[in-house]
Amino acid sequence: MRAWSIAKRIMTEMLRDKRTLALMFVAPIIIITMLNVVFSSNATTNVNIGAVSVSQTMRDDLGDIKHLSISQYRSKTAAKKALKDDKIDSIIQKTDDGYSVTYANTDASKTTAVKMALKTAMTTSTMTTMKDKLKTASTALAKIQSQLPAAARQKMASQSTGSNQSVSAPQISNHYVYGDSDTGFFDKILPILLGFFVFFFVFLISGMALLKERTSGTLDRLLATPVKRSDIVFGYMISYGILAVFQTLVIISATIWLLGIDIVGNVFNLIVINLLLALVALAFGILVSTFARSEFQMVQFIPLIVVPQVFFSGIIPLDTMANWVKAISYIIPIKYSGDASTAIIMRGTTLTGLGLDIGILLIFLVVLTGLNIVGLRRYRKV
Repeated sequence: MRAWSIAKRIMTEMLRDKRTLALMFVAPIIIITMLNVVFSSNATTNVNIGAVSVSQTMRDDLGDIKHLSISQYRSKTAAKKALKDDKIDSIIQKTDDGYSVTYANTDASKTTAVKMALKTAMTTSTMTTMKDKLKTASTALAKIQSQLPAAARQKMASQSTGSNQSVSAPQISNHYVYGDSDTGFFDKILPILLGFFVFFFVFLISGMALLKERTSGTLDRLLATPVKRSDIVFGYMISYGILAVFQTLVIISATIWLLGIDIVGNVFNLIVINLLLALVALAFGILVSTFARSEFQMVQFIPLIVVPQVFFSGIIPLDTMANWVKAISYIIPIKYSGDASTAIIMRGTTLTGLGLDIGILLIFLVVLTGLNIVGLRRYRKV
């Protein structure tokens, strides 16, 4: 009976806790729905190729391959600029003995798709060439045979029966802007993973720390002083921001030296981007903590805050999703830090070339900081 009484009391408390009920029954439905949207909307990867001095026949053969588009460029310089601006995924240039192919290689799946498409197009082109040569040779042979005596025609036909028309296969020379032939999918998602770990741990630690001070009464005593709400928010952001700096340095340093990743750009630029994301996560964590009454309720927010960051940040390639699914990623901070980090690591982009991503992260930071100041009104009205 005592066990039943304890169970009854706990059940009553749980039924009164709306957040717990939502976590148990609503959150799984939301997450499953997200999974369905992400994986059901997948499509074949679209690839853009730039062609330089490539024959029209070869371009047509490449263009006939599904999910592949090809653009003609007058020079290798123009094609390289398009490759740097992320307008195309690779460059195919005709050489004397074959083709020279340059891959951006920021996405291993696109690199593989280009290689397969080129082999398919070359096979089709070789077969077409062989058929044309065989047809031309057969026509010429028939014309010559018609002008010879019967005995000579019979001898010539017997000699030509075993002859072969051979066409040498063009040679392919592969070049990579980033990495090499061993670069895989992990190299693509690594810049996003960097941002995800920075975001997650800063969000969790900052939210828990502020919540602990509030539940222990420290925040209430601080609010009883003439200190402004903005001073409190900025004070917390400065203190935990300093910790975020060291955490960001540790995560990036460990990734570079332990995993040995190849960084084309400046490491300092990479640190700046992830530090800015850490400040956004810090403001996010403080904001969420103002709506939680205990550490347990703070944990309840994690699935709803963190899971969308995983699905729509680019860890699951956004290029394979429908356009309306991609639109969800525009409200995810890690999406912008991931794009910026990818540009720095794989293309060597400078901070001046990342104005859009940096600007949006700053907007997130300003808006969340303002909401934090407003959120403290529930604890003090002045």
